[in-house]
Amino acid sequence: QVQLVESGGGLVQAGGSLRLSCAASGSTFTINAMSWYRQALGKQRELVARISSSNGTNYLDSVKGRFTISRDNAKTRLYLQMNSLKPEDTAVYYCYCNAYDRGWSFEYWGQGAQVTVSS
Repeated sequence: QVQLVESGGGLVQAGGSLRLSCAASGSTFTINAMSWYRQALGKQRELVARISSSNGTNYLDSVKGRFTISRDNAKTRLYLQMNSLKPEDTAVYYCYCNAYDRGWSFEYWGQGAQVTVSS
């Protein structure tokens, strides 16, 4: 079992910055890739950024050059640095990871952190 808890959300003006953090606990040694998703009101959840076990990264096109995903080597902390924020970045942001344990694959989600960008 892995538990994920996000922090760092809030209200910011357009052009501002926020840093989201995700604290992982439990069987963190089983964690493989970690990601940030977001879901805006009335829209489907979408993948914002992903970091693989070898620290390769992928980003949603609309956040490339503005957002940076990173994590510590112990895989207990995941971060999302968000710069040049736009009103369309307003959403609930979720921390996600997949994990492998004794041949089984598991998925875990955090509870979400609200990010609101005012124009």
